[in-house]
Amino acid sequence: MSRESDLRRQLRLIVLTHPRPAGGNLVDVVAECLEAGCRAIQLRDKQAPAADLYRQTLDLLPLVRAHDALLFVNDRLDVALAAGADGVHLGPDDIPVEAVRARVPDTFRIGYSTDDPPVGRAAAVAGADYLGVGAVFGTISKVGLEDEAIGPERVGEVVRSCGLPCVGIGGITLENAAAVAAQGAGVAVLGAVMQAGRPGDVVRDLLQVLSRAADEPAAQEAPGT
Repeated sequence: MSRESDLRRQLRLIVLTHPRPAGGNLVDVVAECLEAGCRAIQLRDKQAPAADLYRQTLDLLPLVRAHDALLFVNDRLDVALAAGADGVHLGPDDIPVEAVRARVPDTFRIGYSTDDPPVGRAAAVAGADYLGVGAVFGTISKVGLEDEAIGPERVGEVVRSCGLPCVGIGGITLENAAAVAAQGAGVAVLGAVMQAGRPGDVVRDLLQVLSRAADEPAAQEAPGT
C-alpha cells in the first residue's frame, strides 16, 4: 500500500477532541474511539496553554501508537514537534504550509483548512498532505460559522481540484456523513462523537456508513464490467 493510499485509509474518519467530552475523561474517550476503529485523532483545544497541550499529546501518543493510528495537533506546530506527534493541522491564520514543510521531516504530516479549490491546489504544491474542507453543514465549534454551510458538492470540487486526501468537516453526523463520502472525502467529526455518552458506538456506526458509501460506486459499476 502506497503512503498516500495508506493516509487516505487512515483519514476516512478523524475524531477531533473536546477538552470535556461527555463520555468521560479525554484519554478514556480517545481510547474508546481507537478501539472502535478510528485511525486518526486531532487534539483540539483553542484555549489550552502550550504546556497543557504538550502533556495531553504525551498522554494520547501511546494509545495512538498501539492502534497504528495518527495523532495531529490543531494549530500548534511547536507542541506537535516537541511531543513527537504525527502532524499538525493548520489554518489560514497559522504558519504557512510551505514554511512548515521546509523545516519538518518528510514523515511529518501537514493538514490545511480551506473550502476554495485554487487555495487547495496551492496548499498541495506548498507541501500539505491533506485538506480539511468545511464547514460542510455549518458548525457550532467555530464562532461565526454557525450558518455557513458549503455543502458536500463543494467538498467534491476541492477533492477533484487538489489531488490530496480531503476530509469534510462541520456538522457531520451519522445522517449526513455518506453524502460527504460520496464526494470522495473522509470526514472529521467533533460534536457527534465528543457529545456522545458512548463515543465508541458512534465511531463504529460512522465507519459502517462511510464503508457502505465508499463501496456503492463499485457496486453500481459491477453489472457493466
